Amino acid sequence: MLSFRKSLLTRLLVLALSLAGLLSPLQQAQARPTVNVGTVVWIGYAPFYVADALDTYKKYGVKVNLVNFADNSTMPGALQGGSIDGAMLTYDMVIGAAAKGWPFKVVLPIDYSNGGDAIVAKTSIKSIKDIKGMKVAYNPLSPSDFLLAYALQSNGMSEADITPVHMSPESVAGAMASGAVPVGVTYQPSVSTIVASGGGKQFHVILSSRQAPGLITDVLVFKGDYIKKHPKEVKGIIQGYLDALAFMKKQPKQAAKYIAKAMGVTPAEALEQLNDVKNPTAGEMMGNFNKSDNILSFYTNGKVIGDILLKKKQIGKMPVIADTLDDQFVKVLQAD
Repeated sequence: MLSFRKSLLTRLLVLALSLAGLLSPLQQAQARPTVNVGTVVWIGYAPFYVADALDTYKKYGVKVNLVNFADNSTMPGALQGGSIDGAMLTYDMVIGAAAKGWPFKVVLPIDYSNGGDAIVAKTSIKSIKDIKGMKVAYNPLSPSDFLLAYALQSNGMSEADITPVHMSPESVAGAMASGAVPVGVTYQPSVSTIVASGGGKQFHVILSSRQAPGLITDVLVFKGDYIKKHPKEVKGIIQGYLDALAFMKKQPKQAAKYIAKAMGVTPAEALEQLNDVKNPTAGEMMGNFNKSDNILSFYTNGKVIGDILLKKKQIGKMPVIADTLDDQFVKVLQAD
């Protein structure tokens, strides 16, 4: 009986050790907190698509769940309401949110549009001034709305000079192809879809963000209290993002496959669209946070953005730019 008990105890001990080994990965997974980050399909977010495919966050002890939105204008409300932890927004959206008193903080400049956002029109329309009195399709309270406002004001015009037709960015291509509207404002990949339709002879770009580099800047945003409670997670996301950015430089063709899958385009199209954005390197990022006359500085483009939003009466007052920024994580990158 004693021998049987010893044998049973030995077996139980072996079983317990085996179970411990099996449970260890599960325990590790549970120890890796998940951060839900809102996003839309946009070529500027390519490093995040690569990071997601490779799970470059794993070694930094964090898991990222990308939550796709069909309409990026709904993301600020989702972030403020707590249905997501962070979001990829354009800086004009951050200014708009700050004007409402929402405590959003930019922790990372992701990209700036360099042709990826555009006003597209029938080939018979040659300039912004030509669209006076015409129907223009765009998504209100979005980067498209902001680019249109910039274009109109730069040409001595306002929204009163056009007939706005509000729709989602993805719907603009269909509306133009059907002949419902002659002019649309959207972003990649929809811009390329519109220009290529009809054999590439029906539509063309009359103005893009290439004429105003830095004006439409995408940023990673969290609420201030989230950053205070989860600094390791925020840092881990940024580190994973930078690892993915490095992978894109070293293996562009493989990276293009990951990007293409996330965006629903071909790898060749993904590589082509990457020319329409600029993802700053770790060494360049602090330039966005520093006060300077450079349009890439949040202090400079923030003022331009604020002036446009004030004239459009989308905000009642200009927020304090410094209150929208948290450069602690980027500063650490510079020190490293």
